[in-house]
Amino acid sequence: MGRVAIVTGASAGIGAATSRLLHERGFHVYAVARRLERMSPLAALGIDTVRADVTDEAARAALVDRVAARSGRIDVLVNNAGYGSFGALEDVPLDEARRQFEVNVFAAARLCQLVLPHLRAQGSGRIINVTSVGARMYQPLAGWYHATKYALEGLSDCLRLELRPLGIHVVMIEPGGIATEFPGVAGERLLETSGHGAYADYARRYAATLTSQAKGISSPSVVARAIARAATARRPRARYPVGRGAKAALAARWLLPDRAYDRVLTGVFTALANATTRGAGHP
Repeated sequence: MGRVAIVTGASAGIGAATSRLLHERGFHVYAVARRLERMSPLAALGIDTVRADVTDEAARAALVDRVAARSGRIDVLVNNAGYGSFGALEDVPLDEARRQFEVNVFAAARLCQLVLPHLRAQGSGRIINVTSVGARMYQPLAGWYHATKYALEGLSDCLRLELRPLGIHVVMIEPGGIATEFPGVAGERLLETSGHGAYADYARRYAATLTSQAKGISSPSVVARAIARAATARRPRARYPVGRGAKAALAARWLLPDRAYDRVLTGVFTALANATTRGAGHP
């Protein structure tokens, strides 16, 4: 049946674009998401679509069992499912913080555990974790989101060394600004969490910049192409920064000491917030 890939978070954005491109490249793709109806365009292309919540243990196990039984092998796992819940640390309930770790970190880790027996038996395979440029930098009012991405990268680095002797590659994809649902969802959650109270003004201005950043940024297809390269290259790189601003942000973080980077980040944020406020007609 050729190479077999599992792609999570496939109902929209990066996951949907990746599922389409891998299918075009000859992979038998299992596209996974909670919203099955949103994946009907993928199903129309002949892609196997699977309704599953990646935080549900029974659903995760059933997914991997189904793929292994139907296809006889698993070659690539793309851990793309994730979300951003923004808000001041003081305001974010710990239950929400735990859920964000459950989706962004523990679900990915558990899927790795479930597919690894199959990859080890084959002596080959790829685990591709979609992290973020936010795993190498930071920004205000997004502490828990960045914490999950830092954690996923640390986990991936360790896993890469563990699995290299077994012929299994572990790759991180680090998107920058990508035109997905993420900015809108993050902005809404930010306002819900910190739009009132001590951080209200800061939160409203930052939420407006998240919305404005959704214009003129890179297409999800840019990330899908990087994932396809990671899935097919003979010797894939450990990291693929991709999308608007990703390489520049990582270079600045590497070159600048913390205090200088803080000043640059604060200046960029203030400029974006002021420009957005003026564009909305506010003084």
